[in-house]
Amino acid sequence: MTQQPEILHYAVSVVGKDRPGIVAAITEGLFNLGCNIADSSCTMLGGEFAMILIVSLKKPFSKSRLIDELKPVCDRIGMTLGVRTLHQDEVARQEQAGEICMISVYGADQPGIVYRVTRELAARSINITDLNTKLIGTEEEPVYVLMLEVALPDGESAEGVEQTLAALKQELNVEIGVRVITPVAF
Repeated sequence: MTQQPEILHYAVSVVGKDRPGIVAAITEGLFNLGCNIADSSCTMLGGEFAMILIVSLKKPFSKSRLIDELKPVCDRIGMTLGVRTLHQDEVARQEQAGEICMISVYGADQPGIVYRVTRELAARSINITDLNTKLIGTEEEPVYVLMLEVALPDGESAEGVEQTLAALKQELNVEIGVRVITPVAF
């Protein structure tokens, strides 16, 4: 019986000034190394571009080789590179047991919106699986937008989350919406 090669996993983060070609350059380097991209998230924040990827490779391989190959690519395009080795318990896909909800928050730009909303969710053991913010509107009337995808723990409901955030809605003078994401069967 042949033994399957051990798979190594790394979290790769790249951050720097946004410009076209960043994703292509980084993923070309990963492809040339034989990496598989398991999960990824890329976004532009202001004028900065940030990406994080979970990559896997068959042993023998090393974190230093990954860095040695990607660092020159990042230097060439003006990006900062971070690589972290993931342990087996960190790479297991974790399905969320409870309902998945989207929470949207809109209001006048002011300090504390993200902190206050996420503090309330954390107090109820609600796990944030994705979070995005942006400023829209005009310079004279900026509107802050906070979008969260959350996984509700057993016993928690979208209505309960809405009630939890109702006082915050009044206090911060923002609009808050909570809706369940219904899986679609194909």
